[in-house]
Amino acid sequence: MRRRAALLPIGLVSVGLALAGCTTGFSYISRNYVALTPQVVTIGCKEPYEVYDNRQLRRMLVVSDALREYAGCNLSEVRIDPDPAASRVKRFRTAARAYLDETVREDCRITGETVFDPLKSEFAYACDAPIEKRGTVVPRLPGRQPGLNQQ
Repeated sequence: MRRRAALLPIGLVSVGLALAGCTTGFSYISRNYVALTPQVVTIGCKEPYEVYDNRQLRRMLVVSDALREYAGCNLSEVRIDPDPAASRVKRFRTAARAYLDETVREDCRITGETVFDPLKSEFAYACDAPIEKRGTVVPRLPGRQPGLNQQ
């Protein structure tokens, strides 16, 4: 019984540190992406990813769907990807690259990646062109609207 009492403070500190890390990621994402309108890029077998592009910081947040991340590709048909976690890094990087290409920034290159959780990754990118001023009209992707379920 005495041992459990001694381990309780250590457990509480561990939980506190874990929550602090989540709060830091949430705070960072809120500060840099909450005011941005997401665009949807589709890769592979019709896999949509929402992309929040902070063009002034040259960083983008790529967000996946929880169901796809746990069940794999082609949910309504044969499962092509039996282990979505194994292909996660490649799929998110492919979505980021496709987004840059589809927004007419083929010359930009991905320079870094930060994984916040299994559904969200941030990609830093560099381009030869100068950074656009805030409020500049930029190309939008056609197609799906973020957040709407379409068949």
